[in-house]
Amino acid sequence: MSRWSRAEIEEAFVRFQEAALRAGTTGDWREWANLFTEDATYIEHHFGTMGGREAIYNWIQSTMSQWPNNEMIHFPIEWYIIDEERGWLVCQVWNRMADPGDGSLHQEYNFTLLKYAGNGLWSYEEDVYNPARFGEMVKNYLRHKKTLAAEADDS
Repeated sequence: MSRWSRAEIEEAFVRFQEAALRAGTTGDWREWANLFTEDATYIEHHFGTMGGREAIYNWIQSTMSQWPNNEMIHFPIEWYIIDEERGWLVCQVWNRMADPGDGSLHQEYNFTLLKYAGNGLWSYEEDVYNPARFGEMVKNYLRHKKTLAAEADDS
């Protein structure tokens, strides 16, 4: 028997997604970071391993405040699965850039493993993705924005 119900894990995941949307659109990542336990571990394969809620907050706030990361503002979930026995959730997250001005989508996905710790908090997150694909997506997004700006200047 699991320590937590599927409903509890799903409710925590809904709050996690809502906090990520608010953080992405406001630039304030405190609420999102507060959904981790004080001793949580966050593994981000490009940036390294963060230990503890404050380290996670300091990293995400700094990283997502820098250009062009600050234009990555939406994180819709394509799918997720819950392992109730372990309290784990695995999902595919789209990392979506802001609308460049013409409604086009610029996004790349990652897989995330979250480990639930109870009381609405997560003790672990690991993001797995292809950095080359992310780099290419951002490069194409910036090129597209530049083209739109040039076209607007020509009109």
